[in-house]
Amino acid sequence: MKFTYYGHACFAIETNGTTLLFDPFVTYNELAKAKNIHAEDLKADYIFISHGHYDHIADAVFVAKHSNAMVICSWEIMNWLLEQGVTNVHPMNTGGKHNFSFGTVKCVVAHHSSSMPDGSYGGNPLGFVVTTADGNFYYAGDTALTLDMQLIPRWTTIDFAVLPIGDNFTMGPEDAAMAAGMVQTEKVIGVHFDTFPYIVIDKHAAEKLFADKQLELILPEIGSSFDV
Repeated sequence: MKFTYYGHACFAIETNGTTLLFDPFVTYNELAKAKNIHAEDLKADYIFISHGHYDHIADAVFVAKHSNAMVICSWEIMNWLLEQGVTNVHPMNTGGKHNFSFGTVKCVVAHHSSSMPDGSYGGNPLGFVVTTADGNFYYAGDTALTLDMQLIPRWTTIDFAVLPIGDNFTMGPEDAAMAAGMVQTEKVIGVHFDTFPYIVIDKHAAEKLFADKQLELILPEIGSSFDV
């Protein structure tokens, strides 16, 4: 699988010729703009939206219409997207599982909040456990550390986890390292850091914390791609 980081919690994973895009947000991300990344650069066959906050959905309508990608999200976000003219949507909710062309998606608990950019209700925040022929991974979305993460290894073995690590609004490095233990992976890709002053982290300290626990923490550069 190929991982491409667009900044904040926006990233893409290519698996078996299919591009999965998560939480599209670059237009209002100054760090992404500084790297000359724009919404037009976001390609997708499927778009996953973990919750309704603008820093996870701001470019979803444009990318969905531009690429005709199927959007996977909560029922409430689906209704909001329909009002914006996005019709290729598959709604899911916590605990649900569905088979898609690229593999299987199971929606899991994310402890956070969710409202749409217009202030309307955004439904339950979601995490996603994705199983493919290339490998399996867990994207936590925006979440606090929760004991529900211990359930994930009962469903599938994951090769890596994509976890928020910026603290303040979500888990910080300490809790993310604990989450890695709960989901039984030694490889974590950190997202949701440095975008705003509230979530600026000490990268060296975070990497050392993980290394001391014999865990690998990848803090990707915006615009970078690598194999996972």
